Amino acid sequence: MTLSVSHATEQASPLRGLLPLWVGAGIYVLFLLAGNRLLIDPDTLWQITVGQWIIDNRAVPEIDVYSFTMRGQPWISTQWLAQVLYAKAYAAFGWSGPVVLAAGAISATFALLAKFLSRRLSESTTLVFIAAALALTVPHLLARPHVLALPVMVAWVGGMIAAADRRRAPSLWLLPLMALWANLHGGFVFGLVLIAPIALDAVVSAEARLRRTLLLRWLAFGVAALLVSWCTPYGWNALLASQKILGLGAALPLIMEWRPADFGSLGALEVCLLLGIGLALYRGIRLPPLRIVLLLGLVHMALAQARAGEILALLGPLVLAAPLARQIGGAEPAGANTAPRGVLFAGVGIVLLAGTMAYASAHRFEPHTRGSPVAAVTALKQLNLSRVFNDYDFGGYLIANGVATFIDGRTELYGEKFFVDHNAASGLMKPENLFRLLEEYRIEATLMRTQSAATRLLDHIDGWQKIYSDDIATIHLRKPGAVHTAGPAVDPRAK
Repeated sequence: MTLSVSHATEQASPLRGLLPLWVGAGIYVLFLLAGNRLLIDPDTLWQITVGQWIIDNRAVPEIDVYSFTMRGQPWISTQWLAQVLYAKAYAAFGWSGPVVLAAGAISATFALLAKFLSRRLSESTTLVFIAAALALTVPHLLARPHVLALPVMVAWVGGMIAAADRRRAPSLWLLPLMALWANLHGGFVFGLVLIAPIALDAVVSAEARLRRTLLLRWLAFGVAALLVSWCTPYGWNALLASQKILGLGAALPLIMEWRPADFGSLGALEVCLLLGIGLALYRGIRLPPLRIVLLLGLVHMALAQARAGEILALLGPLVLAAPLARQIGGAEPAGANTAPRGVLFAGVGIVLLAGTMAYASAHRFEPHTRGSPVAAVTALKQLNLSRVFNDYDFGGYLIANGVATFIDGRTELYGEKFFVDHNAASGLMKPENLFRLLEEYRIEATLMRTQSAATRLLDHIDGWQKIYSDDIATIHLRKPGAVHTAGPAVDPRAK
């Protein structure tokens, strides 16, 4: 046995173990080439605007300054650092900056995932997990703050899982990651929540004589992580603010990324779940009880909210890696000679940097504006109005262009009732809501999608004059003497 192991080690390639490098480089190139796809979300616009405000004012926001409905109300940004990074990248390099920044974060995320998995699993198995994770996360990989927090999330959870696998407490060197995460994105709360189940898994799996000591060490780590998470400009208020989103109740299912998984058509989540179940049944894979609980919790989150699919994709493999390695085979031995690696890493870095500069100089990155009210906002600004009832999806573009919003993507600021009322008004689920809001907030004009139900209704309401319309947005101006110019179509054959 000793001879065979030694022989395998001697024959191992000195370049074995470089899978994370190739995964990271390949995914970076992929998202750089598809850079404009990272800019399709209108929220990117207001994130950069807020970041620039923070830079200009040398302070973080404490109240709302962008809407007229909530102006002056308490509002804090738990993703202020990510907003500043995007704003600085945009100021220095135009839209190439946010694209490269987001692509780099995505690349680092998958490189770290490959690193953690390849320590336990074979490279082929690792690549299967990477492919599945990429398929599940692609819809939500955008130039937004959460993307900058993804590599931190993988490193944080990967470090805790690795410690649990060794029946030890996590290294205190993980704590700076929590401080960074707490300033990048409100999702750090989930990182704190995961400490308890992972700690329990480590303690239960340890020898009985070591459990008490191990429990105390994990408890100390958890308390330290909680305290470190308060190292933000808002202190412990950042922790409370992150809970406001989860408290939006009926508003969450109305936001696309917070909707439950839809199995009406075959999608990546269904394919991955079916393949995983099939593999478990075929190979008879067994997991420790607490790993089952962790995995089922991640699956439940992915089914309950579409945006949690990325959490399952990136953290599920970390939960599975060690138990799977014991049942389907582990990682191949790595080579002992690491001399060429420094040169290789430097060479890949230089090639990627040169390629990025060349591509960015030849290719124009710009936000996806085909769904934005570009021309309509130009016409609207000429009217010099201050109280405009806008479509929810137009909020980011309005903030970026200095127009006070009725509502925008900061849903936690507006709250459940306000958001639900606006949705019911714009979709005419409750037509009376539309007229109540128009009167209550003394609306001077509306800026809504041309095909929306509210827009079509206003076409036939006296006192509202259509002054601009294109295939994206329509402006109706409140004008007491105006009468509608077209009546509803009537089919004389209808009974």
